[in-house]
Amino acid sequence: MTVREIAEIVGGVVIGDESLSITGLSGIKEAKEGELTFIANNKYRPLLKLTKASAVIVPSDINNSVSASLIQVENPSLAFAKIMAIAGPEPVTFKSGIDPTAVIGNDVIIGKNVSIQPYAVIEDKVEIGDGSIIGACVYIGHYTRVGKDSLIYPHVVIRERVLMGARVIIHPGTVIGGDGFGFATVKGVHHKIPQIGTVEIGDDVEIGSNVTIDRARFDKTYIGNGVKIDNLVQIAHNVYIGENTIVVAQVGISGSTVVGRNVIIAGQAGITGHITIGDNSIIGGKAGVTKNIPPNTHVTGFPARDKWEDMRLQAYSRRQPEFIDKIKKLEEKIEAMGRKIKDIYGEEEPENN
Repeated sequence: MTVREIAEIVGGVVIGDESLSITGLSGIKEAKEGELTFIANNKYRPLLKLTKASAVIVPSDINNSVSASLIQVENPSLAFAKIMAIAGPEPVTFKSGIDPTAVIGNDVIIGKNVSIQPYAVIEDKVEIGDGSIIGACVYIGHYTRVGKDSLIYPHVVIRERVLMGARVIIHPGTVIGGDGFGFATVKGVHHKIPQIGTVEIGDDVEIGSNVTIDRARFDKTYIGNGVKIDNLVQIAHNVYIGENTIVVAQVGISGSTVVGRNVIIAGQAGITGHITIGDNSIIGGKAGVTKNIPPNTHVTGFPARDKWEDMRLQAYSRRQPEFIDKIKKLEEKIEAMGRKIKDIYGEEEPENN
């Protein structure tokens, strides 16, 4: 495949030799002659002068004169993904049909071209849509519905009465519909509160490995269309997450919190319960959110506050040793002045004029 052919596929503009032949794909640090790479993050731009790649997919504002040919596009990451889909390893496929070791309950509705792999357990009244793949050792509880063209990787647990849309991907080890953490404490004893709600997942949702999404106490925990959830995320009961929101690894969202549309929640952020995160907001990594966040807001720190305010406070905090040293010196000067005054006036205070 030549640079010209790649540019045609991704709708890009070539700067440099468009006849070069590309034989492989790689990251910008590791790329060798004959390979294609890309730059999507500004911090990697200095590597453009150092890379040994023959061609680089870049944002449209990069037109540097470098040894590699450049392919300018609007979204380099998406463009590179298109090339990977064409030139990368063939995707793993699964034959349709039910493995003999799978356990299928009563009144189960299985669509066309469904693959159910070894030792999967499908309980009574489950519905699985056309073209879906149920991995090995998956458990799907009673009355649950899996939408069409979904991919459930091995060792996923989806409990009873969960509703899933189309084209949902769930990675290994995830549990959907576990009980919410609800207890009433009476005289020091914790009594379990039944969690009789459900979980509803929209279309085109992807959920990473070892994620837990708890069922609601009443009604439903809701994950909107297009939401992407990274590994090791905890979503508590009755949480609502709006469309196209991104939740990064190790985030914890407490019960009954409403997260708007197109929100980004960065890694290890913690969100308290019963609050609202406005549309298009960004929650920085390790932020601790304790109150409502308005739409179109970027917050960081603990407690979470406006990003720039938090950065100023962090800058002041880093200067604490300097401030402490200045205070000590001022205290020493004040003590020295006090001693001089005592030497002049004795123990009595000087009279005010």
